[in-house]
Amino acid sequence: MTAETADETARPADRLRTVRGIVLDLDGTLVLGDRRNHGLTPLPGALELTAALTARGLPWLTFTNGTTRTPEAYARTLRAIGFDLPDDALLTPATSAVDHFLAEGHRSVLVLGGDGLKEPLRQAGIEVVAPRGRPVADAVLVGWYREFTLDDLEAACHAVFGGAPLYSSSQSVFFASADGRALGTSRAICAMISSVTGVTEQIVGKPSLAGLRCAARRLGAAPRELAVVGDDPELEMAMAHHAGALAVAVATGIHPAGHYTALPPEQRPHLTLDGVGELLDLLPTAG
Repeated sequence: MTAETADETARPADRLRTVRGIVLDLDGTLVLGDRRNHGLTPLPGALELTAALTARGLPWLTFTNGTTRTPEAYARTLRAIGFDLPDDALLTPATSAVDHFLAEGHRSVLVLGGDGLKEPLRQAGIEVVAPRGRPVADAVLVGWYREFTLDDLEAACHAVFGGAPLYSSSQSVFFASADGRALGTSRAICAMISSVTGVTEQIVGKPSLAGLRCAARRLGAAPRELAVVGDDPELEMAMAHHAGALAVAVATGIHPAGHYTALPPEQRPHLTLDGVGELLDLLPTAG
């Protein structure tokens, strides 16, 4: 654990003992996979931490910006490598997108992504529009989509020209993998659509408040009562600061511990840890 002074460390550590829920990032925080987000393996201390949170009665969930799987499939994958969590303790941008689309009255969505993004929308009764020709849709949603083609771009642009707002699962350039930093797809695809249409994307995953509010509802707490733990200052740290939550960074993902000290205040963590296992000594022993 690093901090500029012992006093600055004490205050966030004391606050950590009063949080009412923990939002944990996945890639680079709890697990690492390959560049296609497969072959996930737990990071040191991750299994012990999540088991201890459950035993102590402190609610927790995992929020990933990945959309290669449905939330249920992610949960099954994590259970297969030793994590004990129910399906509803795994959130993706598809989860928060459903909440937002239903609130906004979006009933048909053109999706640039796979079944990990489409299936949660279908389950919520939202029509998934295929990116073909000149489609009409209430919204356009972009996620993990390495199969992206010029035909997809043309269809999405026509939907946006027709009035559909543009939504992105994530605007992060990289995500953490066992092979180092891996390039995401949502930002690159949205950049093309925005360049053509002049429409700026809205984010439904991290670091949006829509995403954290979705997590807070699952945990039964207000966003400011949560601790958000992750490896990306532009995602987890920014999301925590937007909501007044506690921002906790780990050095097992895309940045080493020393990177965080030079960041602007809106991205700087309250606590920086070598890994999630260090949280075991800082959290209360009972909920």
